[in-house]
Amino acid sequence: MRLPSTSAAVALLSIAAAGCGSSVSAVAPGCILVEDGWGPAGTTAIRVERVAAGLEVPWAIAFLPGGDALVTERPGRIRLLRGGVLEAAPVATVPVVAEGEGGLLGIAADPGFAENHRFYTYATVEAGGRTVNQISRWVLADDRRSASMDRVIVDGIPAGSTHDGGRIRFGPDGLLYAGAGDGRESRRAQDHGSLGGKLLRVTTDGAPADGNPFPGSAVFMLGVRNTQGFDFLDAQTLVVADHGPSGDTGRSGHDEVNVARAGANLGWPDAYSCEAAQGVTSPVLVWSRAAPPGGGSLYRGDAVPAWKGSFLVGTLGARHLHRIALGEDGRVREHEVYLEGDPPGGLGRLRDVQQGPDGAVWVTTSNCDGRGNCPPEKDEIVRIVAP
Repeated sequence: MRLPSTSAAVALLSIAAAGCGSSVSAVAPGCILVEDGWGPAGTTAIRVERVAAGLEVPWAIAFLPGGDALVTERPGRIRLLRGGVLEAAPVATVPVVAEGEGGLLGIAADPGFAENHRFYTYATVEAGGRTVNQISRWVLADDRRSASMDRVIVDGIPAGSTHDGGRIRFGPDGLLYAGAGDGRESRRAQDHGSLGGKLLRVTTDGAPADGNPFPGSAVFMLGVRNTQGFDFLDAQTLVVADHGPSGDTGRSGHDEVNVARAGANLGWPDAYSCEAAQGVTSPVLVWSRAAPPGGGSLYRGDAVPAWKGSFLVGTLGARHLHRIALGEDGRVREHEVYLEGDPPGGLGRLRDVQQGPDGAVWVTTSNCDGRGNCPPEKDEIVRIVAP
């Protein structure tokens, strides 16, 4: 890893002058720009164990009390992992618009699941003659083999052929957080009246959470392009992986990892790469080449002791698992690359990264999403432990 070179800094400021005007002051202190490749090769020995295969774009995992898990497949199926074995019949089939990057995306179990059997999904659907993203609340049957949709709790999240966001996760405060993409209209990210290009925070009924930075609004952070991975460093601080321009606004690459709090503006589409801009929370890590990041989680388990406390994020185009160790100041202490490449050496495109109740790192592949090399066994779920 290395800080931006002088030439890189000048280039960043030149680009910023066109997009942000006088608001850009300098290269942000503490932001690491990886100019070549992705970072150093990982040094921790790990073992990868297949849990299940035969899936089609398993987008997200939600672990349930007792160790079972619900898994979304982007074409619209909710699957059950019972005792580590994938049940053949879907728990539910959801009518979705599974085009481009849309479909059945995120899933999260209610903090009170043991009592209420509720879970939540984020999906791209046709509603009222237009395509939107919705967050819905579901109830799982006692035998966990079927589920019924209770109600839509958040409607009208902008959708597009790409940039649908989709990750949902409960925070330490018991509230539901959702990453909403800009739906291919970049200015939505700075529009306080739009749900697009934001990190949202709502109650389990879908109401804007009390204490949100913009009263009466579900918006928790803005300036997001297309986050699919975020988690909590502590009760107030999040790590958010976001997609860089990748061709939009005449720029490319520069996917990023941010450390931010309520009300933060991550800068899209005005701020770029490691530049510092007025009113913008600058990234702590940026890859010059397009990664881009999929799901990410703060690892707190013991199955891979050397990774404890690290933010682990899967990448799609870059085809690897990235470990990021953060210091108490929120800056990157070290970062490294694991499982790079397609099988058999790597796992290919990685979509979700979660810590399981067993303390292992659980990862889903996304090789059958139309952008990877779909193997005969299709996509899989694996768990990562120490040897």
